[in-house]
Amino acid sequence: MELSAIKFDEHGLVPAVAQDAKTGAVLMLAYMNEESLRRTIDTGYATYYSRSRKTLWKKGETSGHVQRVREILYDCDGDTLLLKVVQTGAACHTGAYSCFQNALLAPQETEANPGAKVLQEVYNVVLDRMANPKEGSYTNYLLDKGVEKIAKKVGEEATETVIAAIKNDKDETCYEASDLLYHLLVLLAQRGITLDEIWTELASRR
Repeated sequence: MELSAIKFDEHGLVPAVAQDAKTGAVLMLAYMNEESLRRTIDTGYATYYSRSRKTLWKKGETSGHVQRVREILYDCDGDTLLLKVVQTGAACHTGAYSCFQNALLAPQETEANPGAKVLQEVYNVVLDRMANPKEGSYTNYLLDKGVEKIAKKVGEEATETVIAAIKNDKDETCYEASDLLYHLLVLLAQRGITLDEIWTELASRR
């Protein structure tokens, strides 16, 4: 196995970013040495190097929150790795879906985008339910039933929105449209489609 393109630092390490292969969400940052990288490639599961404990560690070995590696990329300088993974459970030791939950610089809110912010927040909740199922959650009920059930609900809510609009009932149309958007967000998340992809597609139609 030829790893000559990878530039390990003076400590024999290279930073490795784990990204959810399905949603595109950045999950965590860890470090690898040559041995852990080779083990990751050989086993198909992410294995990192602990700088504090000076030893290899397989992600999820004790928690069960393993990372099945779909693809490994390296950047133009060869000094950073990107692992596209299928994450089981939470990636962060805190129980969060991603380690990147704290905002140092939040997006500037304007009058033009509060709706997009709300949609993203709801979408993030759906992602969290995917990573951390919650008993009694309607979102988890839909996800457990699969894409056919979710798609059927999108169709039902679309029909109810149309009916409310034809009746010229503003309040009911608003209510049904909200149901439609929610179920559509669940469908997008279940299919691994991000909202950024939707915004890009819409922008291309302007």
